Amino acid sequence: MAERAGVSRSAVSRTFTDGASVSEETRRKVVEAAEALGYHVNHLARQLRERSNIVCLIVSDLTTPVRAAMVDRLTRKLQAAGKITVVLNTESDEASVNHALKLTLHYRADATVVLSGTPSTGLVKTALANGQQVILINRDDGLEGCDNVGLDNATAAREAHFLLKRAGCRRLGIVTSAARTPSLVEREERFLEAAAAEAITVTVVEADATSYRAGFEAAKRVYARSEPPDGVFAVTDLLAIGFMDGARLEFGLRIPEDLCVIGFDNIEQASWEAYRLTTFQQPLDRIAQHVVTLLTEAEDPTGTSQPDGAVFEPVAVWRRSVRPHPGST
Repeated sequence: MAERAGVSRSAVSRTFTDGASVSEETRRKVVEAAEALGYHVNHLARQLRERSNIVCLIVSDLTTPVRAAMVDRLTRKLQAAGKITVVLNTESDEASVNHALKLTLHYRADATVVLSGTPSTGLVKTALANGQQVILINRDDGLEGCDNVGLDNATAAREAHFLLKRAGCRRLGIVTSAARTPSLVEREERFLEAAAAEAITVTVVEADATSYRAGFEAAKRVYARSEPPDGVFAVTDLLAIGFMDGARLEFGLRIPEDLCVIGFDNIEQASWEAYRLTTFQQPLDRIAQHVVTLLTEAEDPTGTSQPDGAVFEPVAVWRRSVRPHPGST
C-alpha cells in the first residue's frame, strides 16, 4: 500500500492510527490506495496490544419478545458508543452460562453483560482477573466485583395485588414459571407476601415454561378446578396472554368481567386489541443506557465512580384486562 500511494510505511500506519499526525495530502493518497487494494484495518489484530473494544452479551430465551427487545436496545446503544457486540445465545442453566463466559475470554472481550443464567462465582472471578468488566442484569446474585442492574420487582408485585383487590377480585391467583429465575421468583414471592398480609389465599400455578403455550395450558388446569381465581397476576406477559386465551377459548370466560389479568414486561403483543393487557413496563432504554454508562466510565479513570448496583422501577400500564375501580368513571 505504501508503494502504491508513494509514501513511507510509517505514513500508512499513522493514517490508520487515531490521533496520529499526518498531512491531508498523504491521508488522501493512502485512503485511495486502500480503496484500490480493498484494504481494511484489522481490529482483531489490534487486540494483541490494546483493548479489544468487544462487549459480549450472554443471553438465553433470545426469541422471547422482552429478551429480544433488551438485546436490540443494548446492541444499538453499545454500537453507537463505538463498541463491538458479540451475542452468545445460551441456555439459562449454570453450565451453559459458564461455557459462554469462557468463550468471552477467548474473544479477549473487555466486558461481559449477562442477561440470564447464573455464572459460577469462580468463573466470574477468573473473568475479572483477566481484566473483564462483568455486568449482571436482573440477577442480584451478590457476586463481588460485578455491576448489578435490576428491577424493583417487589413494588410491582405489591401494586399488582392492590389493583386486583381494588377491582373487586376475591379469589386471587399467580401464574409463574418453572424457569425459576431470580426476577420471576421475586415477583411471585412479593405478590404472595402482599396477599398473606391481608390473610388472602392465592392459587399458585407453575407453568412448564415462560411461554404463550405454557400460559394457555396453565389456564386449562386452573379452570378445571372448583373455586378458580377471578383475578390473576402472571409474572410475564407471554404467560398472561396465553392464560387469557386459555380462559376465554376453553371456558368462555369474559375479560375483565369474569376474570382480571395483569402481566409484566409490556411486550408489543400486550397492546394488541385482542388482549389490551394491564402490565408493568420494563424501562429498557434506561437500563441499556445505564449499561453503556457503566462501560464507558470504567474506561475513564477521571469519570465518576458508579455504585455496585442500580435498581429501575417498572411502570404500570393500565389497559382493559382489569376492571376499573367501582367508584371511578
